[in-house]
Amino acid sequence: MATTVSLAPLFRQSVGFDRFNDLFESALRSEAASTTYPPHNVEKHGDDHYRIVIAAAGLTEEDLDIQVEKEVLTITGGKRESDKEAIYLHQGIAQRAFRLSFRLADHIEVQNASLSNGLLSIDLLRVVPEEAKPRRINIDGSGKTDMKQIN
Repeated sequence: MATTVSLAPLFRQSVGFDRFNDLFESALRSEAASTTYPPHNVEKHGDDHYRIVIAAAGLTEEDLDIQVEKEVLTITGGKRESDKEAIYLHQGIAQRAFRLSFRLADHIEVQNASLSNGLLSIDLLRVVPEEAKPRRINIDGSGKTDMKQIN
């Protein structure tokens, strides 16, 4: 009997991690701790562009809150007003409050957020500063050791 391990919860809750080691560390969190409401996608568009899309049917901009603190993106929402006059014969559209959190990799910045057709889209961009980018070190074939700082 083969056992399969789903990495889907890792991809749902982390954005910008392209290395397996970073995802493996996130696996220490239990799958039960990750939430699936509301439905959402984490998309990668190119090497440095990401988008989180959250199904937010029936919610307005005032019903949603987006915050970034200590490299954790948190989206909270919930219907603030309810129609007290309505008598529901069937209520299939969930209107419960939610809180989604995503651990962001280093240098991931929230660019903007928009709400259109019941979908909340949050665009993210990896902005790596020059000092953190890899740089090529030239090798001097003369055999001399030079202690100059590399720029």
